[in-house]
Amino acid sequence: MTQKLFDKLSERGFVKDMTHPEQIRAALNGAKKITFYLGIDPTADSLHIGHFFALRMFRHLQDAGHHGILVIGGATAMVGDPTGKSDMRQMLSREQIAHNIDEVKTLARRFVLPDTTIVDNADWLNKFTYVDFMRLVGVHFNVNTMLASEAYARRRENGGLTFLEMGYMPMQAFDFVHLNESNGCTLQIGGSDQWGNIVAGTELYRKMNIGRNVPDIMGLTSPLLMTMDGKKMGKTEKGTLWVARDKTTPFDFYQYFYNMPDENTGLLLSLFTDIPMPEIVAMCTTDIVAAKKRMAYEVTKLVHGEQLAVDAVAAAMALFNGGPNAGTIPTKELKIENGKLKIDDFIVQSGLVPSKSEARRTIEQGGLMVDGEKVADAKMEIDAKRGQSVMLQKGKKTFLKVVIK
Repeated sequence: MTQKLFDKLSERGFVKDMTHPEQIRAALNGAKKITFYLGIDPTADSLHIGHFFALRMFRHLQDAGHHGILVIGGATAMVGDPTGKSDMRQMLSREQIAHNIDEVKTLARRFVLPDTTIVDNADWLNKFTYVDFMRLVGVHFNVNTMLASEAYARRRENGGLTFLEMGYMPMQAFDFVHLNESNGCTLQIGGSDQWGNIVAGTELYRKMNIGRNVPDIMGLTSPLLMTMDGKKMGKTEKGTLWVARDKTTPFDFYQYFYNMPDENTGLLLSLFTDIPMPEIVAMCTTDIVAAKKRMAYEVTKLVHGEQLAVDAVAAAMALFNGGPNAGTIPTKELKIENGKLKIDDFIVQSGLVPSKSEARRTIEQGGLMVDGEKVADAKMEIDAKRGQSVMLQKGKKTFLKVVIK
């Protein structure tokens, strides 16, 4: 017997908070199909693992026959979501946001069905004058209630909440109202960090429809991706774990998940695969190492495709078995104008480390090898010719082949 959608989502760990628990359960388990939406602000020109997790939930609803709308927040990105932030987000130019929107749309389409409706909230929010928006929407927001919201907590603690950021919640809330009017959307999904903004949308809709007999709109959140020791998933020593392969290589992506603590394996298999839960439990109980390998492979395949996942596994096996296999190690092309470059500049430009200070620290700690030789002198120069390759190793597990051009 086919498992009903809400029961499946709940069993596999996708469900955290709900505005209308019984109605959401009935809507997702019932035969009638609904329209739902997920919002992503284009604050970067890629998606990170948190976005991908939300898109995974999005796809589960689509596969069950529900119609999904993906909102790319061209307008809300101009303000920046203050949720969980200790500092104000960097303000982006219109040109940066336009570029990010194109990149995010391209990536997101890989993980959703072809008939997905993808819209930009600038298309409706930018039509308002400031005064008109405040009269229509702002009148329904109590500032004391907003300040009590968890969405603003960290910004308040640091004493830096701006009036600009206060405008974010009303804007996102109105998205839900607009999509209900234009597309019949009745459910918003998102990560639990968006709970305050999602609730604001349902409340705005209720207040704008007082005296009218209209059905409720609903919000459903999934938990944030966390390790068992309480740390947020998706942060690596190189920075954010990106979905775009030019920002995080498939090899690094695979290694990140393979290096997760054993106790996270079952959760990640449940979230990022369709393996039946009893089989997942059996795998983790019988052989946790094999289960972790399967998990890392499946997540990498889901994001980067089967061939790149196979290559990542082969590279990891080559390293584990005693030496790099140049055919499967991540490769970076690097142009050196005069044929010489200081080692710290070389490994920064190659992307092995993010900064010169990190490069020097790695060398001082004895953690860098070039072509199998440990680097002891930070003043060392790479004397390379065009077409030559250099094998870099950072620590025990990070390898990078650099081809000089």
